Amino acid sequence: MSITIKLIGPADRALLDHVAEGVFDFAVDPHWAAVVIADPRHHLVLAIDDGLVVGMATAVDYVHPDKAPQFWINEVGVAPTHRSRGIATQLLDALLQHGRAIGCTEAWVGTETTNAHARRLYVSAGGVEDTGFVLYEFALADPSDRSPTRPR
Repeated sequence: MSITIKLIGPADRALLDHVAEGVFDFAVDPHWAAVVIADPRHHLVLAIDDGLVVGMATAVDYVHPDKAPQFWINEVGVAPTHRSRGIATQLLDALLQHGRAIGCTEAWVGTETTNAHARRLYVSAGGVEDTGFVLYEFALADPSDRSPTRPR
């Protein structure tokens, strides 16, 4: 197995036309894919096996008026056919290296307490679990409306 790990940019948009089942939560939406890839604060790393995307990791770099840039890791996903091969570790490593390279001083990620695989991944990469964190979700739109023409 020869997996290529690649931080993609606008010229790599076509890679997202060939994605294995289970890498993303939903089918790739061409509109939103183009938006993400064109935005310099969004970062997408892919794992590619013979032209097929079998893994991905996404992050956003952001700044506050009182803090140095930070790196929020949104998601790491690997196709069920390619799990337990170290791909998620490679994706996360590539994202963290990129975060350092662009000057971020801290990276963070959240996951469900029941997601044992993700928790092992993050600890193995040097992450320290912060048990004082509580997540609140706010529905800003009907979750079934994934239309690219939805107003912002």
